Amino acid sequence: MAQKPSIPKGTRDFGQLEMARRNYIFDTIRSVFALYGFQQIETPAMENLSTLMGKYGEEGDKLLFRIQNSGEKAALAPEKGLRYDLTVPFARYVVQHREEITFPFKRFQIQPVWRADRPQKGRYREFYQCDVDVIGSDSLIGELELIQIVEEVYRRLGIRVCLHINNRKILAGIAEVIGAPDKIVDITVAIDKLDKIGIDAVNAELRERGLSDEAVSALQPLLNLSGSSAEKLTALRTILAGSETGLRGIEEMEEIFELVNSQRSTSINSQPSTFNLELDLCLARGLNYYTGAIFEVKALDAQIGSITGGGRYDNLTGIFGLPNVSGVGISFGADRIYDVLTELNLFPTSLQSATQILFAAFGPDELRYALTWAKSLRANGVAAEVYPEPAKMKKQMGYADARQIPFVAIVGGDEMAQQKVMLKNMATGEQQLVSLDQLNEKIRK
Repeated sequence: MAQKPSIPKGTRDFGQLEMARRNYIFDTIRSVFALYGFQQIETPAMENLSTLMGKYGEEGDKLLFRIQNSGEKAALAPEKGLRYDLTVPFARYVVQHREEITFPFKRFQIQPVWRADRPQKGRYREFYQCDVDVIGSDSLIGELELIQIVEEVYRRLGIRVCLHINNRKILAGIAEVIGAPDKIVDITVAIDKLDKIGIDAVNAELRERGLSDEAVSALQPLLNLSGSSAEKLTALRTILAGSETGLRGIEEMEEIFELVNSQRSTSINSQPSTFNLELDLCLARGLNYYTGAIFEVKALDAQIGSITGGGRYDNLTGIFGLPNVSGVGISFGADRIYDVLTELNLFPTSLQSATQILFAAFGPDELRYALTWAKSLRANGVAAEVYPEPAKMKKQMGYADARQIPFVAIVGGDEMAQQKVMLKNMATGEQQLVSLDQLNEKIRK
């Protein structure tokens, strides 16, 4: 017997219902992006390896998928890799197409990325990101709009979330005041794992990365600051008084919170919020290119880790020859959002079937009649199917049940002579004789 085929670990097939649900997520996110003036672009699945290497930190570089055979002569062709995220390819795109771009440049991308990670719940080797970025402006209105986008997306999806926010300048200030300014990358990489491995393991890693016992001890109170976001910022002003960089980070955070609060107080949306904003000094995000505000979103009712993340980067395009261009962006993890919606049973039931009505025919003449009716309904925007052969009615009804099609139009007998069909509501079992005009009206309702 031939071995059953399989797919690589960390990847998945998606059936019809799964695709309907995924498209619901993509369409929801896409529609909110468009409200804020962002337009869509796409970049290739593969990039030259030199574009990707060194942009994600030591840990990220280890997770790059390299392409062994690109169809070119190995001696002449640059090494290639599958994209790790959408932000670095976006920076490359901005530099390569800068003569065609109007700044500030607002774009979004919805495409798959690949990471050679260990597969586990909520973590895949191939997964989709939904990125939105504005580049070419230092204004913190960029951060405000991204926070508003997060709030609106998750309100529409019905997921209660908390957006954790921090600032890399604050983290740099912390590194300065504990006497380890040259260890900022080591500190951020380590404390970014706090939720996953716990404080003891983080402290052990910090020591392994060369921080002294005194520096690690000095870091503890900072990581354990309590109180509201405003109270934490007030305390930090005293703690980081000797760090100019740290104080700039505090000022940025204060302005962002002020912008968010002022917009909330003038909101005309009467629907309840499903969103909290919280300063989280343990949030580091281990990617090296972040320089200002950093974000991470977690679902409040599901244990799955971050479902959205991003931040401000001041010079990502500089590595490609276009220095001093600041940008800010976030990425929605569509696969994790899918898992949260599934766990919380939040997908609309209307996604069960795209087909609104099935025509079931008794014989060949009835089948041709059904085709004519289905064509008329489709012209009016009704999704209609015709069972392709006059099989036993039990079989045709079973097909409608399996596909969760809400209505079946039974074509045959005297009804056809009257230019009518028997319409069956599959949920209630109710049947009634209807004309084409009546059918069209009932289904559209």
